Amino acid sequence: MRISLPKSSVSITPFLWFDHQAEEAARQYVGLFRRSRITRTTRYSEAAAKASGRVPGSVMTVAFDLAGQPFVALNGGPHYQFSGAISFVVACRSQAELDRVWDGLAAGGKELPCGWLTDRYGVTWQVVPAELNGWLDGRDPARAERVMQALLRMGKLDCRTLRRTAGGGQKK
Repeated sequence: MRISLPKSSVSITPFLWFDHQAEEAARQYVGLFRRSRITRTTRYSEAAAKASGRVPGSVMTVAFDLAGQPFVALNGGPHYQFSGAISFVVACRSQAELDRVWDGLAAGGKELPCGWLTDRYGVTWQVVPAELNGWLDGRDPARAERVMQALLRMGKLDCRTLRRTAGGGQKK
């Protein structure tokens, strides 16, 4: 597979290893995020299929963009599993957007505390309000503590509660 690099800078593309669900996962992810699309699908050649135990002509990789960020998904077999040690943060501008993305990713997966979830493929995501990093950045330690305490009580995040908490009016 050939990856093109811009002449002026380095390009970094997350490469996700799936057993056999690369195309299914890419389609789901592309359906959840604006400015997203599948850009290329490659298939196992006779030689690559023979070396990997795959079927010739079956999907090998799917290149796709999520909100402008390139990704590649590989059907590489059951050798590797995803772990929560790496996650993707989705910063949402509204509760409606957060709900839509959370619900789409959580379907068939596992909801975790503090806005984290693992999707049905085992990929870990953090679905958060866009302002979250600013609230927790330490410039206002009292605000950061209030927001963190509220965050620790949530699974899917409630933007209204977090915004109110960040502003100083904590919901009882």
